[in-house]
Amino acid sequence: MVDWLRQVDGPRRLEALESLAAEGVEHEAAMIVDTSDGPIIVYAMQTDDLARSRVVADESARSVDAEHRAVMRDADDGPARAEIVLDLRPEEPGATR
Repeated sequence: MVDWLRQVDGPRRLEALESLAAEGVEHEAAMIVDTSDGPIIVYAMQTDDLARSRVVADESARSVDAEHRAVMRDADDGPARAEIVLDLRPEEPGATR
């Protein structure tokens, strides 16, 4: 998986950026964290419409997207236990929490 992601961030970067544009994704990042239970991937996407982005990616016929789905499916061992401990962002004027 790491080698494939490096390909996406290297020689296939333009292809991946075209895919992100089609999905409406502004930023995508991945990192590997080594843990005592083995490595985990932390994957983050910035988009205004996550549901739409997922649909476009899932239905895409682009080779980079098909390969991405396969690589992630092979690496997926199910959801990890996670807790958001900090979530700061500026509020819009007039917005209440």
